Amino acid sequence: MPINVLMPALSPTMEKGNLAKWLKKEGDAVKSGDVLAEIETDKATMEVEAIDEGVLAKILVPEGTADVPVNDLIAIIAAEGEDVSEAAAGGAPKAASNGAAKPDAKPEPKADASAANQNTTPGGGHMGYERVNAAPEGAQPGGAPQASTGGRVFASPLARRIAKQEGVDLGAVQGSGPHGRIIARDVQAAKASGATQAPAAPQAAEAPKAATPAPKAAAAGGAPAGLTTDQVKGFYAKDAYEEVPLDGMRKTIAKRLTEAMQVAPHFYLTVDCELDALMKLRETLNGSAAKDKDGKPAFKLSVNDFVIKAMGLALTRVPAANAVWAEDRILRFKHAEVGVAVAIDGGLFTPVIRRADEKTLSTISNEMKDFAARARAKKLKPEEYQGGVTSVSNLGMFGIKHFTAVINPPQSSILAVGAGEKRVVVKDGAPAVVQVMTCTLSCDHRVLDGALGAELVSAFKGLIENPMGMLV
Repeated sequence: MPINVLMPALSPTMEKGNLAKWLKKEGDAVKSGDVLAEIETDKATMEVEAIDEGVLAKILVPEGTADVPVNDLIAIIAAEGEDVSEAAAGGAPKAASNGAAKPDAKPEPKADASAANQNTTPGGGHMGYERVNAAPEGAQPGGAPQASTGGRVFASPLARRIAKQEGVDLGAVQGSGPHGRIIARDVQAAKASGATQAPAAPQAAEAPKAATPAPKAAAAGGAPAGLTTDQVKGFYAKDAYEEVPLDGMRKTIAKRLTEAMQVAPHFYLTVDCELDALMKLRETLNGSAAKDKDGKPAFKLSVNDFVIKAMGLALTRVPAANAVWAEDRILRFKHAEVGVAVAIDGGLFTPVIRRADEKTLSTISNEMKDFAARARAKKLKPEEYQGGVTSVSNLGMFGIKHFTAVINPPQSSILAVGAGEKRVVVKDGAPAVVQVMTCTLSCDHRVLDGALGAELVSAFKGLIENPMGMLV
């Protein structure tokens, strides 16, 4: 039976990808583990591997095609012993949004990335596959598998949230995701049809039409989505600007951080940290670094390296804060994972230092230098920038004294670090000049209450001001 090759979801946030290059051509033999194609995501270009053997019978999406939705059919593989021409002719039509053969099925909206379950592998990935089977006797043509078994409803977290907000009965929704799972577009379709909702109350007389169109509602939750493109452009003269199309990274940043501000209830805690002891220790440690034959030191510690280490240790000293929100539960971690914002042209990456609580300052420093270089070249692997419990965003090098940062989902906090500067403070009843750095922790109130967040910030401040504690 033919094997449908689908556009894979190479990251949890991926909704579309660019098919950059086919590394196999029609008629080529395919073995498990062979690299089939290169896919460009919003973050990087990745190779995807085959998981079945056979012959590449037909390529449906040519290389160079942009914005191919996740789960779209992109190629057909003839299984071993199968006639290649028959497989090419008998595969599912390109219009099938999830790649499965659907006789007489009507086109459906595209699947959301959160529902794509494509056997992705960190650092590369496997293509999404579906074998094309004849419909069982008595099955409805084109019908997707039922999303519930024995009363249990299988649905993505996003689909459940939308259903709750819109009053949609999931038990009456037919899923179109992998294995019949209900995904966001299924709930939205059910809402649009009104088939699974209680009858609406009689409406009052039609209100007068507004002179200006109201902002359109967002697809998920009905929250205002802001002004339309035409509405924004209408405020300005046509020759006053140039239009810059959004690339995949900027679209993802805009979407994810907008969702973060709408979904995660932020609150902020600010502390001033004295740096004098840290700066002296940093100078001593950098001076003691071994040098190679060319005189290059084995490491050169930055203030940010101390900040990363301090956040890692603070999380383990306040275990309840070393956690993230997971809809119906909290995930609490055994080790600290600290992301670090790295600015690049058009956006940013947030590579994650794993087990930051256990690593030495020199290891963190060298790891961050490698991450930063590969981030700017867009060579990071997905497992290097996904996950994490908290992040550090440092704008001190730009002279910024104080700012607040937006939490990067699914993390539960982010530390905004300002510039170190000389300030006059009172010590032992007398004025004294010390170097001070202002830091603000943004907290997700679903995970961290005020007292817990304050405990975490206090632990961080204590480590920064007594940095020898990071060496033992």
